Amino acid sequence: MPLPAQDNAPSAAELMDDLMWGRTPIGGPFDLIDQTGRRRTDADFRGKLLLLYFGYTYCPDVCPTDLMAIAAAVDQLGPAGEEIQPLFITIDPERDNVEQLAGYVGAFHPRLIGLTGTAEQIRKAALGYKVFYARVPAPDGTDYAIDHTSFIYLVGRDGKYLGFFPPDTPAERLVEIVRQHL
Repeated sequence: MPLPAQDNAPSAAELMDDLMWGRTPIGGPFDLIDQTGRRRTDADFRGKLLLLYFGYTYCPDVCPTDLMAIAAAVDQLGPAGEEIQPLFITIDPERDNVEQLAGYVGAFHPRLIGLTGTAEQIRKAALGYKVFYARVPAPDGTDYAIDHTSFIYLVGRDGKYLGFFPPDTPAERLVEIVRQHL
């Protein structure tokens, strides 16, 4: 199941402008499948602050780095970390099936939930959060990487978008901001 055609998809610059300047609403509902095969919607997480990240399990660099920061922040919050739900939504549903996600998210934090779905479901969730992603074929054509924005989104207990952290934000900075919302 390849990524859907992006002829009418917003460009990375358009999505970044929307995110930075709040030109359109950010966030929104999703209906996906977690790493255990269970259907999950955004409503399942009401009452918790979300640290939400869009990435893919084959990502060689920024995804693991940011997921480690999220995990460290949750742990650094101690008991207050129980009020945070870390979520990872794949942008590579072709490779990131339930089994792949189960092995991946468990390597970062026991409470990290990985979500996948159809290409269309992923596209809808990603566009809601102004996430750009595009497949980049390997030079030899045997594989691909995915170019993507890599922000950590903070979502309130009511499911409303609160803000984002840029790539490589250290756990200590995540904790500093998240504490203000606990």
